[in-house]
Amino acid sequence: MAKYSIIGPGTRIFLLLLLITVLLIFGFVLFDYLGVIDGKNVIYPVLEMVGIRKKSTITNIEDPLLLDKERLKMEREALELAREDLSKSEIDLETRHNEVTQKIQDLTVKENALTEKENSFNEKLKAFENRRVNLEQTSQYLVNMPPADAVAILVKMDDTDIIDVFRVTEELAKKAGEDSIVSYWLSQLPEDTAARLNRKMARTVTN
Repeated sequence: MAKYSIIGPGTRIFLLLLLITVLLIFGFVLFDYLGVIDGKNVIYPVLEMVGIRKKSTITNIEDPLLLDKERLKMEREALELAREDLSKSEIDLETRHNEVTQKIQDLTVKENALTEKENSFNEKLKAFENRRVNLEQTSQYLVNMPPADAVAILVKMDDTDIIDVFRVTEELAKKAGEDSIVSYWLSQLPEDTAARLNRKMARTVTN
């Protein structure tokens, strides 16, 4: 008994057509690769028949201004790159300008603070020098008057001022090669005042 294929004739015809189509495509690609045919020129007319048109991108090589146009295009691209570089340079320059401005402001603040410190120091130095002058004048004034009158004036002064006058008087006497009258003034002061002054002067020397 003869055996028949379970595949129907319609299916076999479809498979044969599919196989033929695959072989045609393979042969078309192979011949195009080998250079036997120009695949693009063959397929584009077929595409145009079904309404598909390719975009025209081919430049007319016979155009006498073609080189000038290409050169102009390259110059425009170069100009655009230069413009971008210039824009970046301007941004960098602006950033550096801001940094320098900030540094100048910081330096100005520091200079002002230093000037204030210097002025404050000069004022203190001037005040010290003025006080020194006043103490020397007071010392000379007290030394040249009778000891009793000098003691009467010293009693009315602040302890700090008395101690400063005593020290200046001793310095001046030492420079002049004379004996200081400070010890005599202390002996003539009230006992509690003299004791208090001695304690303060001793504490100052210790510190």
